[in-house]
Amino acid sequence: MEWEDRQESSNVEDRRGMSGPAIGGIAGGGGALLLLILGLVFGIPRDKLPDVIGPPERQRPSGGGKGVADPREEKLKRFAGVILKDTEDVWSEQFEKRGLRYRPATMVLFTGAVESGCGHADSRVGPFYCPADRKVYLDLGFFDELERKLGAPGEFARAYVIAHEVGHHVQNLLGYSARADAARGTSREKELSVRLELQADYLAGVWANHVQKKYANKYQVLNQKDVESGLNAAAKIGDDYLQKQATGRIRAESFTHGTSRARAHWLSDGLKTGDFSKEKLDAFFTLPHKQVDVGLR
Repeated sequence: MEWEDRQESSNVEDRRGMSGPAIGGIAGGGGALLLLILGLVFGIPRDKLPDVIGPPERQRPSGGGKGVADPREEKLKRFAGVILKDTEDVWSEQFEKRGLRYRPATMVLFTGAVESGCGHADSRVGPFYCPADRKVYLDLGFFDELERKLGAPGEFARAYVIAHEVGHHVQNLLGYSARADAARGTSREKELSVRLELQADYLAGVWANHVQKKYANKYQVLNQKDVESGLNAAAKIGDDYLQKQATGRIRAESFTHGTSRARAHWLSDGLKTGDFSKEKLDAFFTLPHKQVDVGLR
């Protein structure tokens, strides 16, 4: 994936080294996927996981500073900043085409645990977007988890994770998040959660489509191998795949993010079409559920 000569976003808040590890001896992104999988298996929203799993067992002293910089992590930090800037450029342009104004999200990089506008959270819940403060929260250690424990390597796989969370910000600005929030506590809560998550996957694809077009005269941002890494990552975090890996069975009634097939399908569709029309986005909430969560049995 071509990205190293591009500008970083100024909307990155670096809080790394300001907090302790998430759980007994696990620092950074350690344990993030384990808890994310548990949430998906049992249908627990990620923002509720800290309430279920309780506080960290022990914390390391933070020392109040970042210490010696790890070159690999610093490269990941720069990568995240470039991808965030790409999202700002794409969504500013796409919103303007629809007569709207895009207000960028801030990305908060943290280690272990963080205070957000949505409350205390730690890296065990994975990357997340908080609508209350309009910030994306990311422990860079999650990318190691994504590669080692789920077998989803590649820079576009990482970019997809960031673009998906920024997609939630786009949904918040356009009012789609409010539709899902209105269903909390009702029988449609999980269904609308799935619709929202799959729409965020689609928006990640739309973003990638327009980034590719923007730099087409300079270089090819994504090659076929990059695309395959992103689709693989999407499939590896489908509800059915994670449930099958964790328990050996699939419980569709507890889905909160959609099937592997659906996640890869909508990322691919966004990549191919780049369609940011209101009609296309509304369809995620008007089509029959099985047409949105494709692959649902």
